[in-house]
Amino acid sequence: MGRFVRWVVAVVVAVAGCVVVVGGVSAPAVALDNGLARTPQMGWNDWNSFFCNVNESLIRQTADVMVSSGMAAAGYRYVNIDDCWSTKSRNAAGDLVADPAKFPSGMRALADYVHGKGLKLGIYSSAGTTTCAGYPASLGYEARDAALWASWGIDYLKYDNCGDHQGKSGVQRYTAMRDALAATGRPMLFSLCNWGQESVWTWGMGVGNSWRTTGDIGGNFGSVTSIIDQQVGLDAYSGPGGWNDPDMLEVGNGLTGAEGRAHFSMWALLNAPLIAGNDIRTMSAETRETLTNTEVIAVDQDWGGRQGTKISDNGNLEVWRKPMSDGSVAVVLLNRGTSTATISTSASALGLGAASSYSVRDLWAHTNATTSGSVSASVAGHAAAMFLVRGAGLVSPSATPSATPSASPTGGSGSGAVKAVASGRCLDVSGASQSNGAQAQIWDCNGQSNQQWTSTSASELRVYGNKCLDVYNQGTADGTNVIIWDCNGQNNQKWRFNSDGTITAVGANKCLDVPNNATANGTKLVIWDCNGGANQRWTRT
Repeated sequence: MGRFVRWVVAVVVAVAGCVVVVGGVSAPAVALDNGLARTPQMGWNDWNSFFCNVNESLIRQTADVMVSSGMAAAGYRYVNIDDCWSTKSRNAAGDLVADPAKFPSGMRALADYVHGKGLKLGIYSSAGTTTCAGYPASLGYEARDAALWASWGIDYLKYDNCGDHQGKSGVQRYTAMRDALAATGRPMLFSLCNWGQESVWTWGMGVGNSWRTTGDIGGNFGSVTSIIDQQVGLDAYSGPGGWNDPDMLEVGNGLTGAEGRAHFSMWALLNAPLIAGNDIRTMSAETRETLTNTEVIAVDQDWGGRQGTKISDNGNLEVWRKPMSDGSVAVVLLNRGTSTATISTSASALGLGAASSYSVRDLWAHTNATTSGSVSASVAGHAAAMFLVRGAGLVSPSATPSATPSASPTGGSGSGAVKAVASGRCLDVSGASQSNGAQAQIWDCNGQSNQQWTSTSASELRVYGNKCLDVYNQGTADGTNVIIWDCNGQNNQKWRFNSDGTITAVGANKCLDVPNNATANGTKLVIWDCNGGANQRWTRT
């Protein structure tokens, strides 16, 4: 937000010669250990469409539509309030005050409403004396403000960079708020918004869950491509718990449908936070379909060890690739020009091993093809094509298993594999990772340790001896990801085996689910309302 202020800031920075420099920086810090943003956060923010015209009705209506439109089911969780939500001064006790004209029910009641939808509420402040719109900010008030937000039930803080910094560096100012948030004991995702200053990517990982890498985005394709250019070389500074943030989405805000799809494709390839900035209450069907394309979202939410990188640049024609955790590669063919052009790459350039053939899944057309090695498409101007490419021997998204076993009651005790009835594939930890936040998925049963699950007397499903099957961030909404995490005894790590073959997540009272009745290797598991479908039934082996 705050582009009317930050445009001036950006010009001053450029004149001073403090442009973003990637070379010669140190290795990224260890991820912030607050248990959040194990995959890039998804949600909505009011600024790009409403600026200071934020109020309680807008937030409630947006939460309603986030559920009814299918956005929540697609993974969007956070409903974020930006600048201008408070009064122009603190109260006599020194606290920030929610503007009673804009938020007559108060922030606690608003948070309760949003939480009742299975969603989370975000708030905004700045690491200076004032916000970008001139409201009181949090420099020097970190502990007080963090405690207040925790008492309201806030789940997310976007922390801007406006106001007087009182001679303190970004590291000092943002670290102070990090520590204040931690001291509250309430998990609050911490989004740093310092516009890419001070090479934030080199220290952001240990301070926040995401960090802006650039100035503000605008609702035009030139702004989108300019920001894309600034992501080159930042791929090493990103991973579970902390993400490079190229700013909010402008899908549905001034972009054509094709431009919006290209924008969304690139943000997904970059493992960027997906924070919608349009008015979702009035969005077109085309915009909704873009924002809820679960195949593209799956690329964003998958961590294959590296965010997407550019591998070919031929003027306006670019090729970007991103390794996926199942061994496939996501690719975007981007046409920045105005005329239709053919863009091509090859399996070898994408880093895929030699194979007799490759499957190519078009993530926008939702179609499959095969190739002997060339990946090519005719791409309109200001548009992109996006594919998932797999070598022979990897299962394509449309493939069906060779056999479909019948259901039998799952046992609530013992150790071994847990097999999905619909696919015949096993409950598996992606990439055999032992890291907190690794995604649970289905995969061909192979007897390896990442498929060996032990039921405990505490209703846990343990793998590797010390990791538990876990509902991400204690979520309760349909579509919440299922991951592994250090066993901690919380309800989001408790599972109940039922006589019909379903497995219930105790904390959410929802079932372990293979989304969309998928059967392919690498399908990520979620929780969903229990319906007894084959995609929710499991057997012990």
